[in-house]
Amino acid sequence: MFGIGAAILGLILYAAFGIITGIKIGYASLAVGWLIGKAMRKDSNGVGGRRYQITAALLTYAAVSMAAVPIYFSLISKAPKPSRVQSSQSASQPPDSTTDDSEANSASGDAESKTAQQRRINFWAALGALALIGLASPFLELQNPVGGAIGLVILFVGMRFAWQQTAAPQIDVVGPFQARAPAPSPLASS
Repeated sequence: MFGIGAAILGLILYAAFGIITGIKIGYASLAVGWLIGKAMRKDSNGVGGRRYQITAALLTYAAVSMAAVPIYFSLISKAPKPSRVQSSQSASQPPDSTTDDSEANSASGDAESKTAQQRRINFWAALGALALIGLASPFLELQNPVGGAIGLVILFVGMRFAWQQTAAPQIDVVGPFQARAPAPSPLASS
């Protein structure tokens, strides 16, 4: 539970860092990995182990990659709005006389079917599509080869931080030891 909470907090911090600074290389993923690893270590009372390591790495990847969605929406909202271009046919011009009513009806039917299809896209489908795009975003950044590769390497280093934080503690077994040294025998001293 602490790991999921840390992943949500890390997603918010990473997105806020990206939106405020505009830095696209994911140095904040190091902090997200460390944060998730520490939270999971605390929640497990220091137990750690392979299942914690895998979970911490996956949560780190998910938090960092899903942060691309709010960053993208921020970039869209800051972009200048395009001006509307008027259509080539003005409203005062009569429609072409060669067009018959059946073609006009089929065109309006196609427009109605497109709007019906657009209405069928529900909230969960849109959320799922955003999640898929978000999860793929570190690899989509490879369109810029240098920056994308650096961001991907930094993400994997952040995942490594989470992996190391949740490793099982080393238990060194040394011995066997004798409880006390054997008493010297009286015959050995003569």
